[in-house]
This record gives sequence, C-alpha cells and structure tokens, in this order.
Amino acid sequence: MQLSTLVADLDDRLDTDAYADVDASANGLQIGPDEGSVDHVAFAVDAAAATIEAAAEAGADLLVTHHGLVWGGLDRVTGRDYANVAALVDHDLALYVSHLPLDGHDELGNAAGVADYLELTDQAPFGTLGPVTIGQRGRTADPYSASELRDRLAGLDTGEREPQVLDFGPEEIRDIAIVTGSGTDWLGEAVEAGVDALVTGEGKQQAYHEAREAGVHVFLAGHYATETFGVERLADLVADRGVETTVLSYPTGL
Repeated sequence: MQLSTLVADLDDRLDTDAYADVDASANGLQIGPDEGSVDHVAFAVDAAAATIEAAAEAGADLLVTHHGLVWGGLDRVTGRDYANVAALVDHDLALYVSHLPLDGHDELGNAAGVADYLELTDQAPFGTLGPVTIGQRGRTADPYSASELRDRLAGLDTGEREPQVLDFGPEEIRDIAIVTGSGTDWLGEAVEAGVDALVTGEGKQQAYHEAREAGVHVFLAGHYATETFGVERLADLVADRGVETTVLSYPTGL
C-alpha cells in the first residue's frame, strides 16, 4: 500500500482535521516521506526509543502511535528529539500520530474501547473540547459496586499498577463517563451530566474535593492502561486491508 493512501485513509476515518485547533499534537504523518510504500505497520501508545527500535526490529515501514514526538510546533531538533528522529530516519521508518482524534472516535477511540470493555450500553459522546468531544458515556446493564468496577479496570494493561478510586459516589454505579489519559478536568461535565462515576487514567489534586463534594466516584485506572484500545483497533483496521501489523506493548505503570 502507498504511504500517502494509508495516511489519507486514517486522517479521513479519524476526522483528524476537526481536532487541528484544539490539539497540541501534530496529528497525522509527523515524520516520513511524501511518497513511499507500506508493507508492515507497527502500533504503540507512545513514540519513544523503545518502540521505535522494536518497530524497526519487526521490519515495519510505519509506526503508528497515540503520543507522538511533535507537540505545539517544532522549533529545533536536539537532545532526545534528535535521537528519536534520527532513529526513525536511519531505520527508514515513518511515524503517524493520532492523539485526541483517537481518544474521541466513537468506534475506534480509546474511550469507546473502555466503554466496550465495561460493557456499557447507550454509548454517546462525552468530554467537550471546543467543537469536538474526546470521551464517551454509557450505562451498565447490571450495576457495578465501586470495588467491582475497580477490579474490572485492574484487568487493563496497567503494568501491575492498581487503579485508584475516589469512592464518593452512590453504592450502585450505573451511569459512567469516560475520558482516557488525564481526564479529571471533565469532572464538572460529569457532574452536570448526572453520572455516577468518571473513569479516567490519572488525576489532579483538586479532583479529590470536587468529587467528594459532588458525590461522584472517580476511577484512576492509569494513563497508559486506558489508552491502548485505539492503537489496537487501528491495527485491526489496517490488517483488514491486507497489511502486516504488529502491536507493541510497553506499559508504563502510570
């Protein structure tokens, strides 16, 4: 497959352009030639030395990640940036990135993956950021208790990190909002929506008192752990087009 064709297909499927004004990440093809062929694509949550080397060792032509190398523009390429860019170029390995588009996509996204993992029904967009959304909300067929939901989230790729729980909500958890990664900034929206719990990856200090005063559970299941679904689903999508794929797992425990 031509690299330009695959990039255009992914950009279109993920609605990359819709997030251009709200995402610090340079989404789309971050590093690579305008033209080239792709026979093997590797997928990982993070673009880093470990995943670049693993992708090269697997024989990939393209590495697709959720967290890329370019954030808020690129003024100069030195230090770690130089080393990682040089490794990509040396290995003739292109880099495609999808940050917020891959968080919010209703089918392929990280939040949609967590919602499916929790077997939520009536799924709908959640987590407003300007003109787009970056999360999901839904309802359980059978209610979770706080301990049951924590145990379920512990089954994610947490790197042996136990989910943290701000246990301030109702005994039965039915309505759940999800913003993967660092999502406690959307706790206020969760409260306004009347959900019983917000599931995210990592928290901030002020979330404790906000959740306690609002009577809402907050589950911190790990930034990495909540953001593996998107790249795994993209891998399935690309594999269905006859391209060889490899999914790389490098849990951070964070």
